[in-house]
Amino acid sequence: MKQILTVANKEFHDGLRNRWFISITGIFAILSIGLSYYGSAVSGSVGVASLSSTIASLASLAVFLIPLIALLVSYDSFVGEQESGTLLLLLTYPMSKSQLLLGKFIGQGGIISLAILLGFGASAALLSYQQGAEEVLPAFSLFIGSAILLGLSFTAIAYIVSLLVNEKSKAAGFALILWFFFALVFDMAMLALLVGTEDVMSQQGLTNLMMLNPADIFRLVNFAGLESSDVNGALAVAIQSSASASELFILLGLWVIIPLVLAIVIFRTRKI
Repeated sequence: MKQILTVANKEFHDGLRNRWFISITGIFAILSIGLSYYGSAVSGSVGVASLSSTIASLASLAVFLIPLIALLVSYDSFVGEQESGTLLLLLTYPMSKSQLLLGKFIGQGGIISLAILLGFGASAALLSYQQGAEEVLPAFSLFIGSAILLGLSFTAIAYIVSLLVNEKSKAAGFALILWFFFALVFDMAMLALLVGTEDVMSQQGLTNLMMLNPADIFRLVNFAGLESSDVNGALAVAIQSSASASELFILLGLWVIIPLVLAIVIFRTRKI
């Protein structure tokens, strides 16, 4: 455990000194405050939007930004160390490959989680001041908690990519392909499937397929409690037969654990 915490501490403090952390936190804060205040501009009014509209807007934004940022921050965690020759040096220290990987995951995951908490927490503070903390904090706790799990799941997926390739450029390419697939292609395929098999695909079948994408589970967690006017498309159909929020949180947690275990297995069996 001491070795894991030592690596995690180094990764976390390296992340704090990196301009990535400041940039990510700033982007989250500016966009979340902007959406909270100007989210109702499309309806012709300017001011703090309703909580339901704000969560819907933030979730729609976060489902694209968080996976992309997590993949870009983590894709070179191992292949980058290998190219620079530091991975072999790290493995000469008295710790196992599993301890090294878990330490990196805790450190980098902590940086992404802190950026999400500070960035989107700014929007929660603004809405709490305007509408009262009793209504805002439970909704934002659900949103920020699921956003952190989404970021951790794509960090673990990025580790698998980083361990399966031998060049940083290839890892970057595969990371972008994965982001494109999970954020865009998967939903378009689901919509096409829904339209093409209108009388064959049941709502429960559609929901089960959406569990194969952590981004869609994140959407279901946050959109399930919103007003129906804020949700449309295949997501609206899936929500009607969706699992409870706690079950969806467990599924999102499995999307963190399973890729992380796979990354450990790959790292332990790989020759450096």
